[in-house]
Amino acid sequence: MTTPTRLIFLPGVGGNPAFWQPAANAIALPAERVLLGWPWFGVASAADMPPDAAGSMQDLVDAVTPHMDQPCALIAQSMGGVVAVLAALQRPEHLTHLVLVATSGGVPIDDLRPHDWRADFIRSNPAFPQWMAHERWDLARQLASLSAPALLLWGDADPISPVAVGERLQGLLPHAPLHVLPGGAHDMAQMHASAVAAHITRHLLAGGAPLPPSTPPPLRGHAGAA
Repeated sequence: MTTPTRLIFLPGVGGNPAFWQPAANAIALPAERVLLGWPWFGVASAADMPPDAAGSMQDLVDAVTPHMDQPCALIAQSMGGVVAVLAALQRPEHLTHLVLVATSGGVPIDDLRPHDWRADFIRSNPAFPQWMAHERWDLARQLASLSAPALLLWGDADPISPVAVGERLQGLLPHAPLHVLPGGAHDMAQMHASAVAAHITRHLLAGGAPLPPSTPPPLRGHAGAA
């Protein structure tokens, strides 16, 4: 089994790269930290968006996969979990672990009646790309092909991604224990950073997916925020 030498953190729809900072700092593993964000974070209006900003979900995936060039773990929250699953499906060769927190993971969940955040978020964030609000994915059949062990973390006080969503993903992923944090809401990765980090640390140290024999020996880095 392989321990990751790089931890790649993906935020939710807000896109703040610092969202994962408290938990990333608390994970007890000597691996490089890469905290990614989305291009609309901090942008005041659609007119201020950079011309090369993401125009599709694939553009977000393409921002992640270049970092997956050594034994790595993808750790993702909410919408970032969809990006993580797509990246894992497209670039599985160095992926040792997957951590999904309060996310659909790209499977249909409308029948589970989650709270629809889109209208309120778009009103408060005029730079948010309209295409994102209408994206729908159905990756359910592809999840069984993910060999990297997954960890599912949910809160029991999250109307946006209720525990039933985590239970659905658990039934579709081949190796995916589900842990429910009492009192955890949609931002539990920040508000319960220590507990979330403890679960992630145990998951990463428990062993990951074996890499192909041709993979070079892992590089050992030191913890630090990117």
